[in-house]
Amino acid sequence: MESVKAASDVYSPVAGEVTEGNQAVADDPALINRDPEGEGWFFKIKLDNPGEVEGLMDEASYREWVATL
Repeated sequence: MESVKAASDVYSPVAGEVTEGNQAVADDPALINRDPEGEGWFFKIKLDNPGEVEGLMDEASYREWVATL
């Protein structure tokens, strides 16, 4: 992931194989900010262990956690 000021890696909270990258984001990185839950996705992944998602926060839990920062 690159911006005008910095570059950083993107980490996945689950293991798997990236099967598709979003060319629309590569062409227009601002799409991530405009539509992060729609067209602004980074990649699609084939999970090694689908059970790993059970340990992730849902949206409500994540918003609650973010509010504590």
